[in-house]
Amino acid sequence: MSTKSFIPPKFNYPLLWLTDFSLPFLLKAVHNIDGVEISEEDKKTIKSLRKHRVIIVSNHPTTQEPPVVYTLANIMSSRFHYMASREVFDWGGGFVGDFIQAIGAYSVIAGTNDKDSLKATREIISAPEGKLVLFPEGEPTSGLNDTLLPFQPGVAQLGFWGLEDSIKKDPNAQVYILPVFIKYKMNAKEDIMKKDLDASLTILENKMGISKTGKTIVERFLSIGRRLLEKEEREYGIEIENPEDFNYRMGKIRHTILDNIAKKIELPKYDPTENAIVKLRKVLSFLELATLDLENVKDKVPSKEVAKWARKAAQKAYDFITMQIDYIKELPSSERLYEWLYRYEQEILGETKMRPHLAKIRISTPILVNTLYDSYKKDKKKLVQDTTQNLRNKLENLLNEEKSLAKEIFSSDHRF
Repeated sequence: MSTKSFIPPKFNYPLLWLTDFSLPFLLKAVHNIDGVEISEEDKKTIKSLRKHRVIIVSNHPTTQEPPVVYTLANIMSSRFHYMASREVFDWGGGFVGDFIQAIGAYSVIAGTNDKDSLKATREIISAPEGKLVLFPEGEPTSGLNDTLLPFQPGVAQLGFWGLEDSIKKDPNAQVYILPVFIKYKMNAKEDIMKKDLDASLTILENKMGISKTGKTIVERFLSIGRRLLEKEEREYGIEIENPEDFNYRMGKIRHTILDNIAKKIELPKYDPTENAIVKLRKVLSFLELATLDLENVKDKVPSKEVAKWARKAAQKAYDFITMQIDYIKELPSSERLYEWLYRYEQEILGETKMRPHLAKIRISTPILVNTLYDSYKKDKKKLVQDTTQNLRNKLENLLNEEKSLAKEIFSSDHRF
């Protein structure tokens, strides 16, 4: 039996009320989030938009953002719809899909002309007091809170289409786009985190046959990263021309892995000269079709066995895309160190666990799409590009503000 290609939202109000009440417990139980922080000023902004049509645009470094954003729905005393990847609805034997569908999520198949999803999106935005949550960084999540991936095209375009549809129903309709930045902060005493980081790294170093003696915390992390890089280079038969140029080596391995995946899954219209993020998104979009087993694409995708292998390889490629050496050298904060630790533990030990942390929500000035509409009608492509960049700039400003508040957890001259 073929899988349904589109899953519509289906509010289940008893479940919504239960989720409202139990959200703090769910955040702690599932993600080890001890609480969500938001300023009174930002709460005021959220509440002021309750009666309006709003597209909430958030950063998306992890899988935690959707439940964190749910907090805003509670503050606003409103209900949000969420656009989610189609394959998520099959997680947990369909249990995850049933749950998120009941609280307002609906599916989209990225990289395809998903007409059903687009139709649902426009209907949601144009409905009176319609609220839609989008994550323009898309999938996969980077795991790095202090970065922003390039936005996928379309987020700003949906705002303009939503306004056009809204005006047909109500000539005085307004549509807002609200930029939201979520920052995670470790929530433990510094001495406890230092001991945990040291002990956790020691386990990984012993597993990899690496000594920690005489190294700083950054050097310990980079030593493990180099050993993982060398392992993949051997596996893919990559000859090293300049062993000290690690950024080049990281770039070489990520492209080699992605090109190898594309060849094995026979990815159509694959351009080996494109940047790694574009390549990865095309690979994952193609693999999602194989996972879904849709009848109309069944003969165009690899087998599930090959797709499973390809996904695992794609995750490795993504690790080498996101793990930039300067990221950890620039600011070895507790948050950044744990981001890398989680990835190392997953790769080397096969599992990891989130340590206690807090989620801080920051709100930027909303964009009233109506004020851009006349310019949009004159040059649609340019206004979509400019608005998308404006949204990204707003999130990046909030990111930089939060980054300026972070500090190193170990002194730069501390050696083990």
